[in-house]
Amino acid sequence: MSVHGRRPTIGVTTQTLHSIDNIPVALPQSWVMNQRYMMAVSVVGAVPVMVPLYDDDVDTLAELYDRLDAILIPGGVDMDPGSYGEATTEHCGALDPARDRVELQLVRWAIADRKPVLGLCRGLQVINVALGGTLYQDIAAQRDGAIKHDYFPTMGYERDHLAHPVEIAAGSRMQHLLESHVVRVNSMHHQGIKLLAPALVASAIAPDGLIEGVESADSHFLVGVQWHPEMLEMSDPHERHLFGEFVHAARDWHARAQG
Repeated sequence: MSVHGRRPTIGVTTQTLHSIDNIPVALPQSWVMNQRYMMAVSVVGAVPVMVPLYDDDVDTLAELYDRLDAILIPGGVDMDPGSYGEATTEHCGALDPARDRVELQLVRWAIADRKPVLGLCRGLQVINVALGGTLYQDIAAQRDGAIKHDYFPTMGYERDHLAHPVEIAAGSRMQHLLESHVVRVNSMHHQGIKLLAPALVASAIAPDGLIEGVESADSHFLVGVQWHPEMLEMSDPHERHLFGEFVHAARDWHARAQG
């Protein structure tokens, strides 16, 4: 037991191993996730739990969800355009339909229960789609005047490469956490928000106008960012504030749930 009381439990969703490019077919079917996401929440006082993709066993998924104090949706492969009512184009990359179903369900449950949610990169996109928004399947192909957003490690960029600035909305939760009007962020995505869900407000904007941060319009901790703060929080205390406030919200939610 922590000297500060019970540490909140954060569910971190996983990804189907074989949805990742160039994975040998001979490897067994597995659920995986980058350890940096787990470390980012544990270092600020939470206990991370990897969430299996029980997309065909809702009862088990619900039992697991009930044991969590908050949900973290990490980065990963593209969302299936069918989840936001579009046909898949040639610009879309690898998909993980089981992950889509699980994450959309978890986010919708969490919104109904006002359980804290933090979405990172793909996670921001999942939050937007869960609430009725849509995505660009490929920013460069579908958005006029777009800047470069795809600074992928496979192209020789480091994961903590600060690719471009984002402008933070005045008075937003994001501004409170990052304590700045402009921050530089890393950028490892080729998809992004096209139509913002009505229940969300934009809290960070890239130089080309792309929405790169969203949050709930009320006090619910429902926050998504398009960048990867888990790669920056060890060197930037403001990025750590994002995880710290998330874990604080999870602790508060648990206390309220216990009555």
